Amino acid sequence: MTSTEVLEHVQEDTTDDAPELFHYVRKAKIAESAVLGNWVVALCGETFPVTKAAKPGSPVCPDCKKIFDAMPKGGK
Repeated sequence: MTSTEVLEHVQEDTTDDAPELFHYVRKAKIAESAVLGNWVVALCGETFPVTKAAKPGSPVCPDCKKIFDAMPKGGK
């Protein structure tokens, strides 16, 4: 298991037909953000407080996905 996972930030666009995007964030920061309200930094550089969890099949930020896929497997 890696130390990064899909998380909890919905990036809402101004158009109604744009999908919500979820971002990859370091696992260690998720609970801290949810409890304390601290902002987290996604792999793509987006910053936000944790607000909700992604469900399977949710659209993922393409920049986060590209960075995540390039990371070594196993969280090292």
